[in-house]
Amino acid sequence: MTERNPIPLIITAIGSIVGTVAVLWYYGYVHFAKPEDALLLSDFTMLKTIPGEDYKVSLKPANQVAQCIDGVLVLFDLEQKGLTGVLVDNKKQAVRCMGEETPALQQ
Repeated sequence: MTERNPIPLIITAIGSIVGTVAVLWYYGYVHFAKPEDALLLSDFTMLKTIPGEDYKVSLKPANQVAQCIDGVLVLFDLEQKGLTGVLVDNKKQAVRCMGEETPALQQ
């Protein structure tokens, strides 16, 4: 029996893994999150409306759009394609919305 050199096999395995990750990243299946991708809850403020009192908001809309999906408020970022998130409170509880019915538990 002849001895096989394992170095080409190791290089091929590492190259295959790096190539697979690169192709998945190129087509958008893998996303390497950066700290600036995250929007903190502290970036949003709730304005309490009181009947009969005026409040001022900017005419320029925010860079996020909210949609009610399965009874949960989901934010979509308009600047960074594919960046979505669920709005939660300080206890990581999802903010519910009334645009759709919350699905009932299946038993």
